[in-house]
Amino acid sequence: MRPLCLLPIALSTLSLAQSFTVQNSNTTADLRGLSAAVSHIVWASGTNGTYLRTLDSGTTWVAANVPGAETLDFRAVQAFSEDEAYLLSAGPGEQSRIYKTNDGGKTWTLQFTNHEPRGFFDCMAFWDHDHGIALGDPVDGQFEVIITNDGGANWTPLSSAYSPRSLATEGAFAASGTCLTVEGDRNVWFVTGGNAARVFRSTDRGNTWSATDAPVIHDSASSGIFSTSFNGPRHGVIGGGDYQHPERQGTTLAYTEDGGITWNASGIQPQSYFSAVALDPQNGRQLLAVGSTHAFYTDDVSNRNWKISWDLNLNAAVYIGPGAAIAVGPKGKIVRFQLHP
Repeated sequence: MRPLCLLPIALSTLSLAQSFTVQNSNTTADLRGLSAAVSHIVWASGTNGTYLRTLDSGTTWVAANVPGAETLDFRAVQAFSEDEAYLLSAGPGEQSRIYKTNDGGKTWTLQFTNHEPRGFFDCMAFWDHDHGIALGDPVDGQFEVIITNDGGANWTPLSSAYSPRSLATEGAFAASGTCLTVEGDRNVWFVTGGNAARVFRSTDRGNTWSATDAPVIHDSASSGIFSTSFNGPRHGVIGGGDYQHPERQGTTLAYTEDGGITWNASGIQPQSYFSAVALDPQNGRQLLAVGSTHAFYTDDVSNRNWKISWDLNLNAAVYIGPGAAIAVGPKGKIVRFQLHP
């Protein structure tokens, strides 16, 4: 979906206030892409063709720009190692591209350029080194879906006969690179907004799709679901809201226990706009949710209250180990969380 336009909660103890540290990113780019290859190797991405890499869990970050891509906004990154990573830029027409490096960013290969002027790609995800999928906003009533089976050497559009169909004003949000997620070797989900709030699900690597309505506020072009995260094939969460009114009341968080066939509104309070939600891969009940006004942590999405909250403006988050996470935001902001011992 087209680019986003960019109440204090008191912390109860000093220890909670000390549960995050701000890291030196060495960039002022706005950051939205984030991916952990392993616990100590994390890549991030953002505006002005920027990408970042840490090899020591964020103690030090090295920032650089993809040559020739200085005008692009890299909204999604997929990392496999300190050498191998993919970047997806979001934007109208040919501003939507996919790059790959196999040498830690020394060189980049342009793998895909969107030649549909009405198109706008939002996010991507990979099941493994060879098999990946990327999602674009609808063109002529169908979401654009491209798939690779050879490590990005070729990206093939899904046939129009199988492409998921959209509602009139429906699209995806390129807010954090997490409007699309994969699990196992075949499962994939993506979420929508813009006067809609649906979760699309495929169990065959995107060849066929089913859609389910979700209980997240979606009565304006700036509202709906922005992010999804799964731990295993059945347990997942979605987060969203209204990015133009981040403190707006209403359901902005929901969860599933059946792989996305049905969704339950979370009763946890408070709720606000979430650009990204992340489940701990070691414990799928533990959730970090971030947005433009707050970040929250809970050890169970069905709780009545959050365990910890912070007044932070963040766009994306990823777990790098049990109880440890990294999040990124505007103007090069990078934060490391220690959520529990």
